[in-house]
Amino acid sequence: MVKIYTKTGDDGSTGLWGGDRVPKDAARIHAYGTVDECNAVIGVVRTMLASNHELDSMLETVQNRLFAVGADLATPGEKPPAIPRVHPDDSTVIEQWIDRLEEQLPPLKQFILPGGNPASAWLHLARTVCRRAERWTVSLIAADAVHKPAAVYLNRLSDFLFVAARYANHTAGISDRPWDNPRRPPKPDL
Repeated sequence: MVKIYTKTGDDGSTGLWGGDRVPKDAARIHAYGTVDECNAVIGVVRTMLASNHELDSMLETVQNRLFAVGADLATPGEKPPAIPRVHPDDSTVIEQWIDRLEEQLPPLKQFILPGGNPASAWLHLARTVCRRAERWTVSLIAADAVHKPAAVYLNRLSDFLFVAARYANHTAGISDRPWDNPRRPPKPDL
């Protein structure tokens, strides 16, 4: 049995796969910690969806892949064979999902406001957390060796989460709410 508390991080450091210790505010920790945060938000979304909802199985797959992304980012240097890797095919699957969902959505003509039903609102939150994970991963890539398909996956995933948010509203009969751009002339009152 693994103990939940180890007390080894009480000094502000944490262990990486392979045994190295780094500060808890290192870019690598921000990157995989934000991936974990994104995974948790997706878990919240899944509590709002019926188990037979098309998005639920997609999001379960995403959650499993995010564990691989986190393990990949948590392991510096050469990866031991036991560490799962993000594969370019993972991003291809996401692209196929985006295409499939977009076929069922009205064309997007302007920026939309996050919101709608709770699942959609939380998917928008997951998207923004995913974008933050991507930014941290890009920072990490600039400073250290990182498996680049992880960053590509996060980029594609944030696109998917945006489309999934629109789809969650669409299947609930809720239309996109367009951004009221202050530079556009106001609509006349009728």
